[in-house]
Amino acid sequence: MKKQIFKGSGVAIVTPFTEDNVDFEKLGELIEFQIANDTQAIIICGTTGESPTMSLEEKKNAIKYTVEKVNGRLPVIAGTGGNNTKNVIELSQYAQSVGADGLLVVTPFYNKATQKGLVEHYTAIANSVNLPIILYNVPSRTGLNISVDTCVALSKLENIVAIKEASGNISQIAEISAKCGNELYIYSGNDDQILPILSLGGIGVISVIANILPKETNEICTSYFNGNVNKSKDLQLKYLDLMNTLFIEVNPMPIKQALNDIGYNVGNCRMPLCKMEEKNVELLRSSLKKVDLM
Repeated sequence: MKKQIFKGSGVAIVTPFTEDNVDFEKLGELIEFQIANDTQAIIICGTTGESPTMSLEEKKNAIKYTVEKVNGRLPVIAGTGGNNTKNVIELSQYAQSVGADGLLVVTPFYNKATQKGLVEHYTAIANSVNLPIILYNVPSRTGLNISVDTCVALSKLENIVAIKEASGNISQIAEISAKCGNELYIYSGNDDQILPILSLGGIGVISVIANILPKETNEICTSYFNGNVNKSKDLQLKYLDLMNTLFIEVNPMPIKQALNDIGYNVGNCRMPLCKMEEKNVELLRSSLKKVDLM
Protein backbone atom coordinates (compact mmCIF):
# COMPACT_ATOMS: atom_id res chain seq x y z
CA MET A 1 0.00 0.00 0.00
CA LYS A 2 1.40 3.35 -1.07
CA LYS A 3 1.23 6.54 0.98
CA GLN A 4 -1.58 8.93 0.04
CA ILE A 5 -0.54 12.52 -0.73
CA PHE A 6 -3.97 13.74 0.36
CA LYS A 7 -7.50 12.44 0.85
CA GLY A 8 -10.58 14.51 0.04
CA SER A 9 -10.79 17.63 -2.10
CA GLY A 10 -7.70 19.29 -3.54
CA VAL A 11 -8.18 22.50 -5.48
CA ALA A 12 -6.83 22.95 -8.99
CA ILE A 13 -6.22 26.59 -8.20
CA VAL A 14 -6.50 29.33 -10.82
CA THR A 15 -3.52 31.54 -11.58
CA PRO A 16 -4.42 35.22 -11.21
CA PHE A 17 -2.56 37.39 -13.71
CA THR A 18 -1.67 41.05 -13.93
CA GLU A 19 -1.14 42.54 -17.37
CA ASP A 20 2.20 40.77 -17.78
CA ASN A 21 2.90 38.58 -14.75
CA VAL A 22 1.43 36.35 -12.06
CA ASP A 23 -0.51 38.34 -9.46
CA PHE A 24 1.14 36.87 -6.38
CA GLU A 25 -0.77 39.04 -3.92
CA LYS A 26 -4.06 37.73 -5.28
CA LEU A 27 -2.74 34.16 -5.42
CA GLY A 28 -1.89 34.48 -1.74
CA GLU A 29 -5.46 35.56 -0.97
CA LEU A 30 -6.84 32.57 -2.83
CA ILE A 31 -4.49 30.19 -1.01
CA GLU A 32 -5.54 31.55 2.39
CA PHE A 33 -9.22 31.23 1.41
CA GLN A 34 -8.65 27.59 0.49
CA ILE A 35 -6.76 26.75 3.67
CA ALA A 36 -9.48 28.38 5.81
CA ASN A 37 -12.19 26.34 4.09
CA ASP A 38 -11.10 22.71 4.41
CA THR A 39 -9.28 22.15 1.12
CA GLN A 40 -6.91 19.22 1.58
CA ALA A 41 -4.27 20.15 -1.04
CA ILE A 42 -3.28 22.97 -3.37
CA ILE A 43 -2.54 22.00 -6.96
CA ILE A 44 -0.60 24.80 -8.67
CA CYS A 45 0.15 25.16 -12.39
CA GLY A 46 -2.44 22.69 -13.59
CA THR A 47 -4.92 23.03 -16.44
CA THR A 48 -7.10 25.36 -14.37
CA GLY A 49 -3.96 27.34 -13.59
CA GLU A 50 -3.39 27.98 -17.33
CA SER A 51 0.05 26.39 -17.26
CA PRO A 52 0.29 26.17 -21.08
CA THR A 53 0.43 29.98 -21.24
CA MET A 54 3.00 30.35 -18.46
CA SER A 55 6.73 30.61 -19.09
CA LEU A 56 9.08 28.23 -17.33
CA GLU A 57 10.21 31.08 -15.08
CA GLU A 58 6.60 31.92 -14.17
CA LYS A 59 5.86 28.30 -13.34
CA LYS A 60 8.92 28.06 -11.13
CA ASN A 61 8.03 31.30 -9.36
CA ALA A 62 4.41 30.22 -8.84
CA ILE A 63 5.43 26.83 -7.43
CA LYS A 64 8.02 28.37 -5.10
CA TYR A 65 5.63 31.07 -3.93
CA THR A 66 2.86 28.55 -3.23
CA VAL A 67 5.15 26.26 -1.23
CA GLU A 68 6.37 29.19 0.85
CA LYS A 69 2.90 30.66 1.34
CA VAL A 70 1.34 27.36 2.38
CA ASN A 71 4.31 26.74 4.68
CA GLY A 72 3.50 23.11 5.42
CA ARG A 73 -0.16 23.66 6.30
CA LEU A 74 -1.33 21.54 3.34
CA PRO A 75 0.33 19.43 0.66
CA VAL A 76 1.36 21.45 -2.40
CA ILE A 77 1.25 19.52 -5.66
CA ALA A 78 3.02 21.07 -8.65
CA GLY A 79 1.76 20.58 -12.18
CA THR A 80 4.92 19.83 -14.13
CA GLY A 81 3.60 17.87 -17.11
CA GLY A 82 4.25 18.61 -20.75
CA ASN A 83 5.13 17.04 -24.08
CA ASN A 84 8.91 17.30 -23.76
CA THR A 85 10.21 14.74 -21.27
CA LYS A 86 13.45 16.62 -20.66
CA ASN A 87 11.58 19.82 -19.77
CA VAL A 88 9.17 17.92 -17.50
CA ILE A 89 12.12 16.45 -15.63
CA GLU A 90 13.72 19.89 -15.23
CA LEU A 91 10.57 21.44 -13.77
CA SER A 92 9.86 18.38 -11.61
CA GLN A 93 13.34 18.51 -10.12
CA TYR A 94 12.91 22.22 -9.46
CA ALA A 95 9.57 21.61 -7.71
CA GLN A 96 11.26 19.02 -5.52
CA SER A 97 14.13 21.40 -4.72
CA VAL A 98 11.78 24.11 -3.39
CA GLY A 99 9.72 21.74 -1.25
CA ALA A 100 6.67 20.65 -3.23
CA ASP A 101 4.96 17.60 -1.74
CA GLY A 102 4.02 15.92 -5.00
CA LEU A 103 3.73 16.27 -8.77
CA LEU A 104 0.77 16.20 -11.14
CA VAL A 105 2.00 15.07 -14.56
CA VAL A 106 -0.37 15.24 -17.51
CA THR A 107 0.09 12.97 -20.53
CA PRO A 108 2.05 14.44 -23.45
CA PHE A 109 -0.20 16.44 -25.77
CA TYR A 110 0.00 17.19 -29.50
CA ASN A 111 2.91 14.84 -30.22
CA LYS A 112 1.03 12.33 -28.00
CA ALA A 113 2.75 8.97 -27.45
CA THR A 114 2.15 5.26 -27.77
CA GLN A 115 1.33 3.37 -24.58
CA LYS A 116 4.93 2.11 -24.60
CA GLY A 117 6.08 5.71 -24.94
CA LEU A 118 3.91 6.72 -21.98
CA VAL A 119 5.54 4.07 -19.81
CA GLU A 120 8.99 5.27 -20.84
CA HIS A 121 8.04 8.95 -20.37
CA TYR A 122 6.65 8.48 -16.87
CA THR A 123 9.40 6.08 -15.86
CA ALA A 124 12.06 8.62 -16.80
CA ILE A 125 10.29 11.30 -14.76
CA ALA A 126 9.77 9.00 -11.77
CA ASN A 127 13.44 8.01 -11.81
CA SER A 128 14.52 11.67 -11.79
CA VAL A 129 12.80 12.65 -8.52
CA ASN A 130 11.84 11.25 -5.14
CA LEU A 131 8.47 12.96 -4.97
CA PRO A 132 5.18 11.04 -5.29
CA ILE A 133 3.62 11.48 -8.73
CA ILE A 134 -0.03 11.69 -9.76
CA LEU A 135 -0.66 10.72 -13.37
CA TYR A 136 -3.17 12.98 -15.12
CA ASN A 137 -5.44 11.39 -17.71
CA VAL A 138 -7.52 13.94 -19.62
CA PRO A 139 -8.02 12.72 -23.21
CA SER A 140 -10.34 15.61 -24.11
CA ARG A 141 -7.37 17.96 -23.67
CA THR A 142 -4.48 15.82 -24.83
CA GLY A 143 -5.95 13.47 -27.43
CA LEU A 144 -4.37 10.59 -25.52
CA ASN A 145 -5.80 8.07 -23.07
CA ILE A 146 -3.77 6.18 -20.46
CA SER A 147 -4.90 2.58 -20.87
CA VAL A 148 -5.65 0.28 -17.96
CA ASP A 149 -2.64 -1.89 -18.80
CA THR A 150 -0.40 1.18 -18.78
CA CYS A 151 -1.79 2.15 -15.37
CA VAL A 152 -0.96 -1.33 -14.10
CA ALA A 153 2.59 -1.09 -15.45
CA LEU A 154 3.18 2.38 -13.99
CA SER A 155 1.67 1.44 -10.63
CA LYS A 156 4.66 -0.84 -10.11
CA LEU A 157 6.93 2.21 -9.84
CA GLU A 158 7.34 3.18 -6.20
CA ASN A 159 6.72 6.92 -6.53
CA ILE A 160 3.86 6.79 -9.03
CA VAL A 161 1.11 6.69 -6.44
CA ALA A 162 -2.12 7.96 -8.01
CA ILE A 163 -4.01 9.01 -11.10
CA LYS A 164 -6.25 12.01 -11.69
CA GLU A 165 -8.91 10.47 -13.89
CA ALA A 166 -10.70 12.93 -16.16
CA SER A 167 -11.51 10.56 -19.00
CA GLY A 168 -15.15 10.42 -17.96
CA ASN A 169 -15.05 6.67 -18.63
CA ILE A 170 -16.48 5.10 -15.49
CA SER A 171 -15.95 1.57 -16.81
CA GLN A 172 -12.25 2.27 -17.34
CA ILE A 173 -11.95 3.84 -13.88
CA ALA A 174 -13.57 0.78 -12.31
CA GLU A 175 -11.09 -1.46 -14.09
CA ILE A 176 -8.14 0.65 -12.92
CA SER A 177 -9.41 0.35 -9.36
CA ALA A 178 -9.91 -3.40 -9.69
CA LYS A 179 -6.48 -4.07 -11.17
CA CYS A 180 -4.33 -1.53 -9.31
CA GLY A 181 -5.98 -1.27 -5.90
CA ASN A 182 -3.91 0.64 -3.38
CA GLU A 183 -0.91 0.69 -5.71
CA LEU A 184 -2.56 3.48 -7.73
CA TYR A 185 -5.03 5.69 -5.87
CA ILE A 186 -7.70 7.43 -7.93
CA TYR A 187 -8.72 11.08 -7.77
CA SER A 188 -11.70 12.27 -9.74
CA GLY A 189 -10.70 14.83 -12.35
CA ASN A 190 -14.33 15.71 -13.05
CA ASP A 191 -16.41 17.46 -10.41
CA ASP A 192 -19.62 15.89 -11.69
CA GLN A 193 -18.21 12.41 -11.00
CA ILE A 194 -16.84 12.80 -7.48
CA LEU A 195 -19.31 10.45 -5.78
CA PRO A 196 -19.32 7.80 -8.54
CA ILE A 197 -15.53 7.62 -8.42
CA LEU A 198 -15.47 7.51 -4.61
CA SER A 199 -17.87 4.56 -4.82
CA LEU A 200 -15.32 2.73 -6.99
CA GLY A 201 -12.54 3.23 -4.45
CA GLY A 202 -11.43 6.76 -5.26
CA ILE A 203 -9.90 8.82 -2.46
CA GLY A 204 -10.86 12.32 -3.53
CA VAL A 205 -11.01 14.92 -6.26
CA ILE A 206 -8.72 17.47 -7.87
CA SER A 207 -11.42 20.07 -8.30
CA VAL A 208 -12.34 23.14 -10.31
CA ILE A 209 -15.49 24.07 -8.38
CA ALA A 210 -13.45 24.03 -5.16
CA ASN A 211 -12.05 27.40 -6.25
CA ILE A 212 -15.40 28.88 -5.17
CA LEU A 213 -16.87 26.12 -2.97
CA PRO A 214 -13.92 24.51 -1.17
CA LYS A 215 -15.70 23.52 2.03
CA GLU A 216 -18.68 22.07 0.22
CA THR A 217 -16.56 20.12 -2.27
CA ASN A 218 -14.54 18.55 0.51
CA GLU A 219 -17.78 17.73 2.34
CA ILE A 220 -18.92 15.59 -0.60
CA CYS A 221 -15.84 13.48 0.07
CA THR A 222 -15.84 13.48 3.88
CA SER A 223 -19.54 12.62 4.05
CA TYR A 224 -18.88 9.58 1.90
CA PHE A 225 -15.80 8.56 3.92
CA ASN A 226 -17.82 8.89 7.15
CA GLY A 227 -20.51 6.54 5.82
CA ASN A 228 -23.12 9.20 5.08
CA VAL A 229 -23.59 8.32 1.42
CA ASN A 230 -26.96 10.07 1.19
CA LYS A 231 -25.48 13.38 2.31
CA SER A 232 -22.65 12.98 -0.18
CA LYS A 233 -25.19 12.26 -2.91
CA ASP A 234 -27.35 15.23 -1.93
CA LEU A 235 -24.37 17.59 -2.08
CA GLN A 236 -23.19 16.16 -5.41
CA LEU A 237 -26.64 16.73 -6.89
CA LYS A 238 -27.11 20.14 -5.24
CA TYR A 239 -24.05 21.52 -7.01
CA LEU A 240 -24.35 19.49 -10.21
CA ASP A 241 -25.86 22.32 -12.24
CA LEU A 242 -23.03 24.67 -11.27
CA MET A 243 -20.43 21.96 -11.88
CA ASN A 244 -21.75 21.54 -15.41
CA THR A 245 -22.11 25.27 -16.05
CA LEU A 246 -18.47 25.81 -15.09
CA PHE A 247 -17.66 23.88 -18.27
CA ILE A 248 -20.13 25.67 -20.54
CA GLU A 249 -17.02 27.17 -22.14
CA VAL A 250 -13.39 26.07 -21.95
CA ASN A 251 -11.99 25.73 -18.42
CA PRO A 252 -10.79 27.95 -16.73
CA MET A 253 -12.77 30.72 -18.46
CA PRO A 254 -15.99 30.10 -16.45
CA ILE A 255 -14.31 29.56 -13.06
CA LYS A 256 -12.35 32.80 -13.46
CA GLN A 257 -15.57 34.59 -14.42
CA ALA A 258 -17.25 33.09 -11.35
CA LEU A 259 -14.42 34.20 -9.05
CA ASN A 260 -14.62 37.71 -10.50
CA ASP A 261 -18.41 37.76 -10.09
CA ILE A 262 -18.24 36.84 -6.40
CA GLY A 263 -15.58 39.45 -5.68
CA TYR A 264 -12.17 37.83 -5.96
CA ASN A 265 -11.00 39.87 -8.98
CA VAL A 266 -8.57 37.31 -10.38
CA GLY A 267 -8.38 38.93 -13.79
CA ASN A 268 -8.91 37.39 -17.20
CA CYS A 269 -7.54 34.29 -18.86
CA ARG A 270 -4.52 34.63 -21.08
CA MET A 271 -4.93 34.30 -24.82
CA PRO A 272 -5.79 32.18 -26.68
CA LEU A 273 -8.51 31.87 -24.02
CA CYS A 274 -10.76 34.90 -23.77
CA LYS A 275 -13.79 36.35 -22.01
CA MET A 276 -16.95 34.25 -22.13
CA GLU A 277 -19.86 34.90 -24.46
CA GLU A 278 -22.32 37.20 -22.66
CA LYS A 279 -25.19 34.71 -22.98
CA ASN A 280 -23.07 32.12 -21.17
CA VAL A 281 -22.05 34.62 -18.50
CA GLU A 282 -25.75 35.04 -17.71
CA LEU A 283 -26.23 31.27 -17.48
CA LEU A 284 -23.25 31.04 -15.15
CA ARG A 285 -24.56 33.82 -12.94
CA SER A 286 -27.92 32.10 -12.78
CA SER A 287 -26.21 28.92 -11.55
CA LEU A 288 -24.23 30.90 -8.96
CA LYS A 289 -27.45 32.48 -7.68
CA LYS A 290 -29.10 29.07 -7.29
CA VAL A 291 -26.48 28.13 -4.66
CA ASP A 292 -26.45 31.59 -3.05
CA LEU A 293 -23.03 32.64 -4.30
CA MET A 294 -24.48 35.81 -5.85
